[in-house]
Amino acid sequence: MAGHVVPHFHNSAGVETIRIGAKEFMCVGAKPPYDHPHVFLDMGSDDEIVCPYCSTLYRFDVSLHGDETNPPGCLYDVPAAA
Repeated sequence: MAGHVVPHFHNSAGVETIRIGAKEFMCVGAKPPYDHPHVFLDMGSDDEIVCPYCSTLYRFDVSLHGDETNPPGCLYDVPAAA
């Protein structure tokens, strides 16, 4: 994954739904500086969840691997600490 255990996803494109390959993840909203508080979301037994900050609908897609998204490019690579 992208340098951390829990994948982080962003919705800088402003799409309504992002399909992801993980059920536990962080939503950052858009890429900084337009991000919202980075919130941990857990779908549990459900296959979708809405971010309470940006209202992005995240839908689990079994055909995707942990950090893959559809549309592509929604994985947020957290910058390494200096």
